[in-house]
Amino acid sequence: MAGKSLQTNKLLIVDATINFALGILLLFSIPFSSQITEFLGVPTIQHAFYPSIMGGVFIGIGIALLIEAKRKGTNKMVGLGLGGAIAINLCGGLVLLAWLLLGGLNLPLRGSIFLWAIAILLVGISSLEWIANQK
Repeated sequence: MAGKSLQTNKLLIVDATINFALGILLLFSIPFSSQITEFLGVPTIQHAFYPSIMGGVFIGIGIALLIEAKRKGTNKMVGLGLGGAIAINLCGGLVLLAWLLLGGLNLPLRGSIFLWAIAILLVGISSLEWIANQK
């Protein structure tokens, strides 16, 4: 069975690089939201919360793409896979946790409960997947 082509791996690495760049740019919206939106000429954002969460997800997708690029196997598409799911959920969950712990969010109780539940769920499922994969 033939392995993935060098061209496929290069495309995955280019795609991962694009996702990392977008993720980092969105994470920089936390301290530099007005400067970034002005520089890029895009609509201003009222709060960096959602763009930074998306930045964490983009970084997770970039990691998932690198995992796929390094995977030995066939030329057939396999989808995300466990490693990619772990990367995406963990990155998004950790950025959300950082907001909850350090972001000074002024949320009603129901909002805090909802976001903490999501963060715990994302980090928890990633941890369980990681442990299961190590066995």
